[in-house]
Amino acid sequence: MMRNRSGQTTETATNRFAILTALAATLLVMAALVLAGPAQAEPSSATENAVRGVIESQIDAFRRDDANGAYRFAAPSIKQRFPNPDIFMDMVRRGYAPVYRPQDFDFGTITGTDAQVQQHVDIVGPNSELWTAVYTLQRGSEGDWRITGVYLVKQPGISS
Repeated sequence: MMRNRSGQTTETATNRFAILTALAATLLVMAALVLAGPAQAEPSSATENAVRGVIESQIDAFRRDDANGAYRFAAPSIKQRFPNPDIFMDMVRRGYAPVYRPQDFDFGTITGTDAQVQQHVDIVGPNSELWTAVYTLQRGSEGDWRITGVYLVKQPGISS
């Protein structure tokens, strides 16, 4: 029977190595699953339609300069930062021109759940520049959808 330097038999050392290798592989798989996070369910078609309706309605209100109409789709967290419709509308006018005055827009991908979503909207801005507006929305306590944020991503090129 062969023994290694630590006095173990070769068979025992091989078994320990196999167990440690299996344990390490299991830990790596578990770490990858934790880092990947839980699989997100796709929002239902009813959620998708409701979310798109909220975004379209707010954009329509912006186009009409209807501050009250646009403000009603803002989540409470947005309303805390912008405590009245006029302040909110001024912020949108100054910082979100593609959303405030789009020439055209089209809905892209939606991800999330039936409680919280992220909706991509491809926009041709007022100067024919291409943008993607990434909207985040959350379902309120009464089941209504509210916009919790929008960030704009400039796309290369201009619309033809």
